[in-house]
Amino acid sequence: MATISSLSRFTVPLPSGQTSPNQGLLMPKLKYRFRVSLENFGISKPTTELTKQVMNVTRPGVSFENVELNVYNSKINYAGRYTWADVQLLVRDDVTGAVSKLVGEQIQKQFDFFEQASAASGIDYKFLTRIEILDGGNGDTSIRVLETFELFGCYLQNTVYSNADYASSDPIDMTLTIKYDNALQVDGAGNNVGIGANVGRTLRTFATGI
Repeated sequence: MATISSLSRFTVPLPSGQTSPNQGLLMPKLKYRFRVSLENFGISKPTTELTKQVMNVTRPGVSFENVELNVYNSKINYAGRYTWADVQLLVRDDVTGAVSKLVGEQIQKQFDFFEQASAASGIDYKFLTRIEILDGGNGDTSIRVLETFELFGCYLQNTVYSNADYASSDPIDMTLTIKYDNALQVDGAGNNVGIGANVGRTLRTFATGI
């Protein structure tokens, strides 16, 4: 029991009153416990073959333009418009060609290369990307989704088919660069948390400066 009590102190001590002195370090989310699914991607069904062949994926990032105001003796900064960072999805190309076929269908939806005709509008080809962080459950043990990033208005901005190489035993893969219009962060219960959560908009009844 003494050993267990000792392990409860393996964390950074915080100021008095902010946490229990016996609060241990919480289990982190692990990089390899994840799942990626795409909805309305390509035309073949189902799209789960692509989900099974995912090797790695980057999660969304957001940056704000910095707007600088020059004033008397100083400079003031405030946040301008935001930009979502591209998501990189790396998938294996399986021997049945299912993944390559799906990717090709999606690219063809965006632009018909044979007829040289583009889609009439974005809704004709855009898809939804769901990146889920899992708890490691499988088989008889139910899987629990810890967190999900849902990316809306997605399209393939860039597709790279990897090279073939006699000197390598690595699988042939494809790197997909996904652009999207918006992203929301959802917890395991389906509630918006973090990005997309309702934190209220601060409004002032009079000007208070920047």
